Amino acid sequence: MQVNETLNEGLARELTITVAKKDMESQLVERLTKMKDQVQINGFRQGKVPVSHLRKVYGKQAMAEIVNEFINTRSGEVLKERGEKPAQQPQISMTEDEKEAEAILDGKKDFEFKLAYEVLPEFEVPALDKLALERPVVDVTDKEIEEQALQVAESTRSWDEKKSKAAKKDRVTMDYLGKIDGEAFEGGEDKDAKLVLGSDQFIPGFEDQLVGKKAGDELTVKVAFPEEYGAQHLAGKDAEFDVKISLVEKPGKLELNDDTAKLLGLDSVDKLREVVREQLESRYGSFTRARVKRQILDQLNEKTEMEMPTKMVEQEFGNIWKQVTEELENNKKTFEDEDTTEEDARKEYRELAARRVRLGLVLATIGEKEKIQVTEEELQKAIYDQMRQYPGQEQQIMEYFQQTPDAVAGLRAPLYEEKVVDHIMGVADVTDKTVSVEELTKEDDE
Repeated sequence: MQVNETLNEGLARELTITVAKKDMESQLVERLTKMKDQVQINGFRQGKVPVSHLRKVYGKQAMAEIVNEFINTRSGEVLKERGEKPAQQPQISMTEDEKEAEAILDGKKDFEFKLAYEVLPEFEVPALDKLALERPVVDVTDKEIEEQALQVAESTRSWDEKKSKAAKKDRVTMDYLGKIDGEAFEGGEDKDAKLVLGSDQFIPGFEDQLVGKKAGDELTVKVAFPEEYGAQHLAGKDAEFDVKISLVEKPGKLELNDDTAKLLGLDSVDKLREVVREQLESRYGSFTRARVKRQILDQLNEKTEMEMPTKMVEQEFGNIWKQVTEELENNKKTFEDEDTTEEDARKEYRELAARRVRLGLVLATIGEKEKIQVTEEELQKAIYDQMRQYPGQEQQIMEYFQQTPDAVAGLRAPLYEEKVVDHIMGVADVTDKTVSVEELTKEDDE
């Protein structure tokens, strides 16, 4: 077998691999000889079929199998011998000329195929202990715990019927039917719906028009759906709701005590406060981690220089662009609606694709160097977490992951990334900074 390098520019490589017809013939004879003891052909005793006859019957089929084996096994061996790691699965090409292909299968012509690929770039991983990270943390106060505990306990509040007019914080029970241009719309009707006035659960302006009404009142509530409303067919539309109020109730007194905690299934009010504290710390902890992770990725991206594998970037861009255009189409929007142009959007998302590829390579290199692995137990837990999201379909979900290696890889990748991030957090220079809840939870402009 002969290997000739026909392209070596940047990360791009192309090899032409030639297998001499005599080597192909040798492989064929060896394979047919083994077949003698396995096949049965009318007119011959088992094991006595001449190789020449087997060649006539099975020759082309056997040669096709040999060709596939050379492509599937020797390709990887060639790359290993060259000490190269392809960035993606190499593209394999061979002759498309039928006569030439026929000659190869007949053992009359050398077999030649090409490998085209990009090698993984060489780069220096930034010193992880030199990464300067600021970890924003929130001190959970007793006041916040008390306020959150009251919100949790709200479901235990009693309500007392009220004969007078409804006021803010009262609860009304009502039937309503929504209409646009006089026609009822899907999702705009409910019976015995309960609404606490001032809770802002309904469309802006709806609750205000119920203040001052009492049980038995019927009215028409006029509102406008927000421009950014989730249901596109309703966004920005004027609507009218025919409302009939059947009950008005005032809130009963709500106290944090052991009796309230027991209504929530907890032993005591102290246990309730403990659970609330844990929930708040967990919630804020997830924001803190996200902020620190963003700093890590930003710094790794800025400090790492490498030649980018163009095919990987193009594939990542293709995935991003497909998602972006599908979202625009589903929401019936254009790039102009997003205050940009298609040209500018393409440029922005290509930069994002390059960032993702660069960071993926950096994190993979760190993980490989530190021998970080996702255990089978961690992977199974992730699969079980997926199953719990689809009650009643657990068996189908399990079978899906058993039969779809790419889906399992899709679960493994984020687990691996988080473990690498954990390692970086453990060695980087991290300084804690106490911030307010608003500072911690504000949305990132990017």
